[in-house]
Amino acid sequence: MTSQDGPPDAYAPRRDHDPRRVPESLPGVSHHEHIGLRRRLALNRMGTFDWDLGRGRLHLDPGALEVFDLRADEWDGAPRSLGARVPPEEGSRLDGAVSQALQDGSSSYGAYFRVQCRDGTLRWTHSQGRILHDADGVPYRVIGIVREASGELADSALLRSLQEERQRQTVMVQRTTAALARALSVADVTRVLTGPGGAQRFGADALILGLVEGERFEVIAAAGLEGEIPDDMLRSRVDGTLPLSDTVLSRRPSFLRTRGELTDRFPRLRPYSDVLPTGSASFLPLVAQDTVIGALGLFNSEPSAQSAESRNLALALAGVVAQSLQRATLFDQEREFATGLQATMLPRRLPEITGGEVTVRYHPASVGRDIGGDWYDVIALPQGRTGLVVGDVEGHDTHAAAVMGQLRIALRAYASEGHAPETVLVRASRFLAELETERFATCTYIQADLESGSLHVARAGHLGPLICDSARHIDWPEVHGGLPLGVASAFGHDHFPETQLFLEPGSTLLLCTDGLVEQPGRDITDGIDALSAAVRAGPAELEALADRLAGLLWDAPGSEDDLALLLLHRLPYPGAATTPRLRLHVHQADPSGAAEVRAALRRTVDQWRAGAVMHDIEVAASELIANALTHTESGALVSMELVPGSPRHIRLEVEDRSSQWPRRRSPGETATSGRGLLLVEALSERWGAEPRGSGKALWCEFVVPDAGEPAQEG
Repeated sequence: MTSQDGPPDAYAPRRDHDPRRVPESLPGVSHHEHIGLRRRLALNRMGTFDWDLGRGRLHLDPGALEVFDLRADEWDGAPRSLGARVPPEEGSRLDGAVSQALQDGSSSYGAYFRVQCRDGTLRWTHSQGRILHDADGVPYRVIGIVREASGELADSALLRSLQEERQRQTVMVQRTTAALARALSVADVTRVLTGPGGAQRFGADALILGLVEGERFEVIAAAGLEGEIPDDMLRSRVDGTLPLSDTVLSRRPSFLRTRGELTDRFPRLRPYSDVLPTGSASFLPLVAQDTVIGALGLFNSEPSAQSAESRNLALALAGVVAQSLQRATLFDQEREFATGLQATMLPRRLPEITGGEVTVRYHPASVGRDIGGDWYDVIALPQGRTGLVVGDVEGHDTHAAAVMGQLRIALRAYASEGHAPETVLVRASRFLAELETERFATCTYIQADLESGSLHVARAGHLGPLICDSARHIDWPEVHGGLPLGVASAFGHDHFPETQLFLEPGSTLLLCTDGLVEQPGRDITDGIDALSAAVRAGPAELEALADRLAGLLWDAPGSEDDLALLLLHRLPYPGAATTPRLRLHVHQADPSGAAEVRAALRRTVDQWRAGAVMHDIEVAASELIANALTHTESGALVSMELVPGSPRHIRLEVEDRSSQWPRRRSPGETATSGRGLLLVEALSERWGAEPRGSGKALWCEFVVPDAGEPAQEG
């Protein structure tokens, strides 16, 4: 309304709301002028195109040029020249719709996409084309229209749904790609596809995956189906009678709207239709390096006709799955070869052990294709003794495995000659230092005499042993150690002091590599505590215990290292009840031995829930050990056992090789010695001395108050 029209009549109807109002004339168009077809299209922001597929020429009329915001001198007739106005991601969507229609033999297509105008703004455009085919069904020409669609899409539900769908598809691709990127083996890939949210990553409610093996098709994974896949469907010939094998043969995807369409096309599925969802289904070939390696089936519970975008997304995800499966197959092949190589380097059989039983477990690393340097060995030694070895060569590759094989054989040779544990490790360290390698190795070697229960332990930078007695009390005894093999010799510190322990009847000894107790990002003490709890609560039978430990701890999430595990069980005496007991040896020249024994006694008394007498036992033990080391030329053998009854007693013994009998003295006020036995007599319930073959034993007993109940750990 302009000022020359005069003031508006307040009582007259508004012209902009009058339904009888005639719109103003368009510029340049008279009331009765004839308007041709092209002009009519241009007035509605539409244009036409003619695409000659054979010659690759695309003709745009003036209206179409205006829709694309192109001048006539900017257009050369080549379809790729539209890239000046159509962004790459929009062009991919448009090309996908056209390519899918041509591949499916459709007679038309339609797609929305955005055009970037010369001023940088984006506007929605719609293209619709009719595909012409010759007598042989080959497409040769596309005739269609393009039109500006901003008005119909702006702020509309369709635009929002397109944006939401694009966002949903982007998230699906990201999640699927990220999940499969971490999958190394075929089993890993199938876990991604069948695990929580597996089918949903593909926009489906259920899926089925299979691989081609020669002329056979094998289903390796399924998720979301109503029931079990029939046996005759799990492995079948690639003959086209089933949708997945048909997809493999044709190398083309199939998109079906309903279960009825699926069973009509593949009658072999009719007896098993109850297993399949009732909605749409997609069957996609898995192609890697131009080879069909399998097929993927996606199912939905609701019938629908998949859009071009949904089809393209499914094909893209199928490509990701194909690449992951091909990579995983190669990984499995390499891994099988590597683990087979390492298996040949480990002992094939274990020797028979009199008075005990032994079992071992080995697992390769759970991630990575390389093998590791973990090993175990059980060696028959002279005089009925047994050598036990667990070690770990640095690295996870074939070189580590090769070094491990050489070191295991060398250590076995030194041990078989009957050398003491320290000597065995010294020679093994020098052997490794002389090899042309920069690798080092950690190792624990034990010389066991199961007749007496004596264990002579030497350690080279490795975990010490765990001992579980018949009452399921767990102890990690202090074991002296040296530097890792190879490093020790290189630095001139190839000294591996021995620690003497005792394995009581009915007790079990455990040796392992750090793969059983160490996980990335966690403190190793957490793994040691978990192992202790697992042994305490595990089955009594040795093989079952080994299986449980290997399965429970090594298969835990995050476990990546390889694992060697060795368990030795000393059989109980026939018909004799086992008594909780601790036995330790203190060397004559070991100044720290007494402190280590006191620490072991404290741990054991605490396990026996006898803390009320812990201080008395510790003081008495210190005095008896000091007496043995001071007045004899041998070490001291310390034994402590829990004697059942009411009340319970703890019996402490310190044995030496001297036949000289102890004498009670009455020291004066200024005397610096002679009070040891007086302290023992004052603190214990009773004490005494006994001859023991080549020596004697001083013993004392302590009453455990009734309030201290036996340990019930689990």
